Amino acid sequence: MSKLFSLCLLLSIFFIAHSTVPPSSTFKFVNEGEFGPYISEYVPDYRPLPIGTSPFQLMFYNTTPNAYTLALRMGTRRSESLTRWVWEANRGNPVRENATLTFGKDGNLVLADADGRVAWQTNTANKGVAGFEVLPNGNMVLHDSKGNFIWQSFDSPTDTLLVGQSLRVGGATRLVSRASQKENSDGAYSLVMESKRLVMYYKSPNSPKQYFYYTFNTLQDRLQNVTLNCNPDSYDNSASEVTLDLSSGGWSVHARPKFNATLSFLRIGIDGNLRIYSYNNKVDYMAWDVSFNLFSRDGFPESECQLPERCGKFGLCEDSQCVACPSPSGLLGWSKNCEPVKPPACGSKDFYYYKLEGVDHSMSKYASGSVAVKEDDCGKKCSSDCKCMGYFYNKETSKCTIAYDLQTLTKVSNSTHVGYIKAPKR
Repeated sequence: MSKLFSLCLLLSIFFIAHSTVPPSSTFKFVNEGEFGPYISEYVPDYRPLPIGTSPFQLMFYNTTPNAYTLALRMGTRRSESLTRWVWEANRGNPVRENATLTFGKDGNLVLADADGRVAWQTNTANKGVAGFEVLPNGNMVLHDSKGNFIWQSFDSPTDTLLVGQSLRVGGATRLVSRASQKENSDGAYSLVMESKRLVMYYKSPNSPKQYFYYTFNTLQDRLQNVTLNCNPDSYDNSASEVTLDLSSGGWSVHARPKFNATLSFLRIGIDGNLRIYSYNNKVDYMAWDVSFNLFSRDGFPESECQLPERCGKFGLCEDSQCVACPSPSGLLGWSKNCEPVKPPACGSKDFYYYKLEGVDHSMSKYASGSVAVKEDDCGKKCSSDCKCMGYFYNKETSKCTIAYDLQTLTKVSNSTHVGYIKAPKR
């Protein structure tokens, strides 16, 4: 009997693994034809595909000519409100006109350029896939004949987490911002789940490595995942709340949208801010609510001054406003053109430092584990490094911060926080 059972089990596994997609469920769509008529996020040209579950729909879109991304859009066609992109297959690896999206009988979903180059795929050929669908929560899935997920878009986020989606150890651990409105590639900011903390990183243009500009107080010895959840409000059964929940209890982000929070998402933006958006699919206008900003004008939970690029290439920020442009001559009026004076060529000693009192660099506030050093030694470290643009020192903690990009400096009331900026000798 045991041999017969084993044989039946092996045959079952064989047929499931080698099952094929029914011909009625296969498809091939070509990126061609008219563009959609409504306004969408980043003001792109886009072509809707007949794949989706309201309010989600799969599309080709571009923000620069003939450079298309396969993406999932959130929002309904009948609404005049802006629609938003919540998942992308091939960011930074665009396809052109006449590219194809193919779901064949082998169960592989493939995005190929017009010349046949494979730009993206699910790598699910001959793995038992029987169908493809977009679920009501925005998760795109390839499933077997029993409904088990072989592949899901929730496992490969770009800059967005939808309700029910997680960052997890051993899987997708980060969200990465978009580079700019026009440039659809990875940007400078990321939200990363590490084994003991949830942290936000910034990769500056000249720094040898990224640094974190915000870290959440997780109070955990070890994290397995963080998940965006929608929960009934304990005070009002007609409303909902959105939380970014930690695997071992507690939450790191909490918001109460104006609408039912089921259609919500969390995103790390082009500017490095972390926001929660909620969508009301029952109205035609004003369908979006931004219910959470990590970096806000009122300074709660954190001031906008902590954003590395809040005041451009070089600016002093106070109360979330850009208030001055530091210079060797003192504090000047800030403008978008404000930038630091370039020090002499590498190896030259023809520079000096001008001092700023009561300032912090964006990497200083949450830096931890630094060895205490003397102020003079901090200066020597910067002076011997050609790429160093300045250094920041906390006289109370003896903490030294070397800056390869200056960008936004935060005004603080404590004069023991000082900055020294390199400038060429006259």
